[in-house]
Amino acid sequence: MAQFGDVVTEFASRGLIHDSTDRGELSQRSTSAQLAAYVGFDPTSDSLHIGNLLGQISLRRLQLLGHRPIVLAGGATGMVGDPSGRSEERNLLDSDTLAANVANIKQQLERLLDFENGSNAATLVDNADWTRDVPVLEFLRDVGKHITVNQMMAKDSVKSRLADENGLSYTEFSYMLLQANDFRHLCEHHDCEMQMGGSDQWGNITAGIDLIRKRLGRSAYGLTWPLLTKSDGSKFGKTADGAVWLDAKKTSPYQFRQFWVQVSDDDIEQLLPRFSLQSLDEISVLLDAQRANPAARPAQRALAREMTALVHGAAAADAADAAADILFGGDPMSATRSTMDFIAAEVPATKMGTAVLADPAGMLAALPGVAASKSEARRLLTQKSVRINGVVVAADADLHAIPLLHERWLLVRKGKTTYHLVDFGR
Repeated sequence: MAQFGDVVTEFASRGLIHDSTDRGELSQRSTSAQLAAYVGFDPTSDSLHIGNLLGQISLRRLQLLGHRPIVLAGGATGMVGDPSGRSEERNLLDSDTLAANVANIKQQLERLLDFENGSNAATLVDNADWTRDVPVLEFLRDVGKHITVNQMMAKDSVKSRLADENGLSYTEFSYMLLQANDFRHLCEHHDCEMQMGGSDQWGNITAGIDLIRKRLGRSAYGLTWPLLTKSDGSKFGKTADGAVWLDAKKTSPYQFRQFWVQVSDDDIEQLLPRFSLQSLDEISVLLDAQRANPAARPAQRALAREMTALVHGAAAADAADAAADILFGGDPMSATRSTMDFIAAEVPATKMGTAVLADPAGMLAALPGVAASKSEARRLLTQKSVRINGVVVAADADLHAIPLLHERWLLVRKGKTTYHLVDFGR
């Protein structure tokens, strides 16, 4: 007889429950038989970002408990925009842009979930499929009739937007109806009994539960996790350069890895159990090691490795780790070709001819950010402040004696943190 894990115990033990329907009832339901649950992602961009990642990880966690995850790509709701967590109206996207965004996001979602094997294989749906052709009068009769304006006005996001001078459009106000109908559709046609999401989704989720009860006469469940913020109160997943994306073209695997490595010691205490798929015993060992030697950052490194492998694959995680080792003082001559490709994407590079190998000072002076003149370059070389492919270079050195990395590159390092690639590739 198949065993199904307790959703409540698993999520609560990791700090992943902010609101939920009756915990005792949900616990009993999830251990008695397989449960299908969904999380929705609106395609407002051509990539998801770290702010969306907890939803994907939570579906993966659900699948590991033996339950069936349903991923909803909001091709329809993305045209409206959820007011939750927003202080202003979203820009509306045209249908072609949304379709392209959905296609990209589907690829990202498929990396974290098993869509092929077993009775709990994940299902991917697009709410445009059951929404785009519904006449407005039919929608008002079948959905709008069952959700009161009082219920919609009680949402904190609606209250805050109504108090703002810019107000709230009817388009965004109607979002709750669309999401409630999604839950009803998935319950009726995919036997989906639970919706999960961030705590700002609780009003939308409970509206769907009420609609299911009124339209289908069935019980349904809801669970939300706390919205993630850093210990300083700022939004998790944001950097000085903006969002941390799951698309490698928007945020490289190396930059993605570094985001996790740079998480503060205070934040890693809550982030590791919430994001990691390791057992709580393994997480406890990592956190103990972190407290004993915070400078080594064992918990951050472990989470960075796990998340990079989940999002970008094990090979990319290996290359990102190796690139970081080299850029933080490791031997460049040990770099594989894939590692060098990662480094080449992260540090400035200048193409040159091999004639510069006979003139180290002249070469350094031609590299932006390394030396402003040949005299400064000679001073740096005299002070032994420059390494090239890991070798400390003297002012009178002949660089022909230093092997090129993969017959193409010299990695110039000034001091501890300034890097520049000299590229002799044809």
